[in-house]
Amino acid sequence: MAAAAHRRARAGAAPLSHGTAADKPVNNSRRPGLSSIVGAIGIVYGDIGTSPLYALQQAVGEAGTFDAAAVRGVLSLIFWALAVSVTLKYVTIIMRADNDGEGGILALFALAQRRLIHGSTWAKVCVGLALAGTAFFFCDALITPAISVLSAVEGLELLSPNLKQAVVPITLIVLAVLFAYQRHGTARVGSLFGPVMVVWFLVIAAIGIFPILRHPEVLTALNPLAGVELLARRPQVALAVIGAVFLALTGAEALYADMGHFGRAPVRVSWYTLVAPALVINYFGQGALLLELGKPVEHPLFQLVPAAVLPWLVLLATAATVIASQAVISGAFSMARQAVHLDLLPRLRVLQTSALEHGQIYVPMVNWLVFIAVCGFVIGFGSSDALSGAYGAAVVGTMVVTTILGGFVAATQWNWPKWQIAALFGLMLVTDLAYVAGNMTKVPTGGWIPLTLGALLCLIFTTWRNGRLELRAALAKLAVPRSELPKLVSGVHRVPGTGVFLASNPQLVPSALIRNIEHNAVVHQRVIILNVEIADSPRQDPVRRLQIEEVLPGVFYVTARFGFMETADVAEALKACRARGLRVFTEDSSFFVGRHVVRARPLTGLRGLQRRLFARMQQYSTQAAEFFRMPFRDVVILNTAVEI
Repeated sequence: MAAAAHRRARAGAAPLSHGTAADKPVNNSRRPGLSSIVGAIGIVYGDIGTSPLYALQQAVGEAGTFDAAAVRGVLSLIFWALAVSVTLKYVTIIMRADNDGEGGILALFALAQRRLIHGSTWAKVCVGLALAGTAFFFCDALITPAISVLSAVEGLELLSPNLKQAVVPITLIVLAVLFAYQRHGTARVGSLFGPVMVVWFLVIAAIGIFPILRHPEVLTALNPLAGVELLARRPQVALAVIGAVFLALTGAEALYADMGHFGRAPVRVSWYTLVAPALVINYFGQGALLLELGKPVEHPLFQLVPAAVLPWLVLLATAATVIASQAVISGAFSMARQAVHLDLLPRLRVLQTSALEHGQIYVPMVNWLVFIAVCGFVIGFGSSDALSGAYGAAVVGTMVVTTILGGFVAATQWNWPKWQIAALFGLMLVTDLAYVAGNMTKVPTGGWIPLTLGALLCLIFTTWRNGRLELRAALAKLAVPRSELPKLVSGVHRVPGTGVFLASNPQLVPSALIRNIEHNAVVHQRVIILNVEIADSPRQDPVRRLQIEEVLPGVFYVTARFGFMETADVAEALKACRARGLRVFTEDSSFFVGRHVVRARPLTGLRGLQRRLFARMQQYSTQAAEFFRMPFRDVVILNTAVEI
């Protein structure tokens, strides 16, 4: 879904720095080549592309009655939902908001806060929205693989009723293989994603055409009044129908989240030329089939083909849902690294899985936590129908946050007139809030689960963010200002070699340097104080990555800047130093890292709980040496006890 892409991911420890990255926009209007269009179809549209497996069936079922008017009403609601929420909102408007070519909720957050005063009310609101949007995305990532793979494997029931008991075990096996493969990376299968999804969209369009030709009256559902009449005629189930119709939109946020991987043009071209037509034709084909049969049926998409073709369609559907699941899993890796860089999560171990594609990474902790949660959803709910009760509540939260932040960007950076913002973003917000109301009907039947998980994640994000602020404040009281450095090293015995000290604040002397002088009473012949900054742009221009300042003979302050979608790498920073004339090599250097041992003061209530939770998270977070890819054998860790 929101990160339905197998590409990028981030991680970091330094606070988000403002104004350190170039504000120069990146041209994201690349001319779309065939390979980029096919790639976009495979990576961006896997989730929304598999929604026909369950969306129409669920929406018609929620209508509470079965007749031609109900079928046409549901089709009308689905068609106009795609038109407004996908074509107008994401494809036409929101994709204009690219943060140096990148999209997604955290990229939009970083873009929006550029024009905000730190600590202001609007800045706090922006942070709160980012926290909520990120939490909702992770909840979405827990449910998508479960419902997608379940809905495809359930096609086996049509082959033989005896296979019904095998649906859950087979689903778990498919998911286990999928998650186990993550450590190998997606590069090997990435080239297959696009062609498979192209075949999927062509097939669902082809099998939907014939029922429409037999019952062209189904096209009257293009009239928006058909949907309005259904809601007016069945007011007692109107919100439930809207919540079910929303299932057809899940994955729409991926259009924006994955924009940076392909560019706006390929995503838009693939939507207009293949994805949108195929989805509409298939939904209307399913509707025409229901009109023809005159009764509701299970899995209407599979009913569109003869029995001889059904096994092949089930196989293709399973492949498509695995791709959709792969996309959202990789998107979870991507979002986790962004969240770390933006100080919403502790440092996480991030492994690069491709030497060519920087965005292809593997985050072991995220992978196995998501796997456990997905298996829990499959076992606990047992079917895609039951799971649809929990699906959507998280996604719609992300969509609301996107609309609000997008409106803010339109007002502050696009300089749109107020009436235009009110008209367009007002329409989108009203639509989103209608889906919020519709999804609230799912709370008793499972919707409470993603909402509860989202609240817990928000608590974790808030705890870590506030804890980091308190930790920095406590460290500042213990710190030695940079101006005291000459006194600190004066008269201290110099030893051969280079000492590299990691610094979180360039205006302070690193605690590791202070502890080294206290305990060892020596200073290296050459000292490099390295500060890693995470910019509020996705990637940093390599030409502007480094800043070197010699503050004392043999003592250098080096600032290395990385984008929040890049992996901060000390070796890369030192390589850039050599290009700038500072001859330093990792094999000839010793690396010193300060480790902060946090002790929480005994406080009661939520604040005390958050401080204790932060201390535990700090204890188990990935150490700076591993996070910044420092050579382990040459790293010395010096502890500093801090009480908050």
